[in-house]
Amino acid sequence: MLSLLLSLLSVYFFVLLGVLSKVFFKEKIDAKTVTLLSVYFFQPFLTFWGLTKRPFDTSLISAPIWYLGIVLTLLVFLYFLGRVLFEDRKKRSVFTIAGLIGNTGNLGIPLGIAVFGEVSIPYTTLINIANVFVVYTFGTYFYSRGSFSAKESLLNVVKIPILWAAVFAIAVNLAGIKIPSSIEESLKMGAYASIVIQLMLFGIYLYSVKVKSIDLKLTVWTVFIKFILLPGVTFLVLTFAPLDPLV
Repeated sequence: MLSLLLSLLSVYFFVLLGVLSKVFFKEKIDAKTVTLLSVYFFQPFLTFWGLTKRPFDTSLISAPIWYLGIVLTLLVFLYFLGRVLFEDRKKRSVFTIAGLIGNTGNLGIPLGIAVFGEVSIPYTTLINIANVFVVYTFGTYFYSRGSFSAKESLLNVVKIPILWAAVFAIAVNLAGIKIPSSIEESLKMGAYASIVIQLMLFGIYLYSVKVKSIDLKLTVWTVFIKFILLPGVTFLVLTFAPLDPLV
């Protein structure tokens, strides 16, 4: 139990470093530059390494499929519920999608490693890719309140580097190509650098959040969905689903 607690604390330690970097260096820390480094250079390392760690099989595919199934089902339900609860179109859009989008990359992958070890990485990597798909399609569409077409939203996904890293990794995996140990170590270095950068970036953005006013009704409903409804539905569904324990 103590080792698990220390592992979890070590994850949030890097988040704290991100906050402190903004506290002491203010505008010298450019969040946009760090984001570009993370998204376009380091996250592909993490994705490729994560998806070549073990043979690709149906148990891996089941993780993102179940994730998408649960999220998209709730998305339909929340879309109609939002029309009942909120008259304002912008608030309705935030309500519909905000509670379903998680930090699967910034926190999900590191926490998976802390709790389950590196064996969890292929699963959390695929779930993160599924989450990215939801963010850049449905998330973009709802947050833009329809100013982006469905086609434009899908094109946003194609531009994401981790998608192509995932496709390449799956192709290498299915072809049975063995990654040389020297190259694998380099990939691992890039992967862990990506994790640290993402955690610090999370802290940087946390520091930058300035709360001017809170819509209490919208906040309460969003928190309820993110921390009670979504986890509760997921737990019930996965309890009765014939899945690998790690899923």
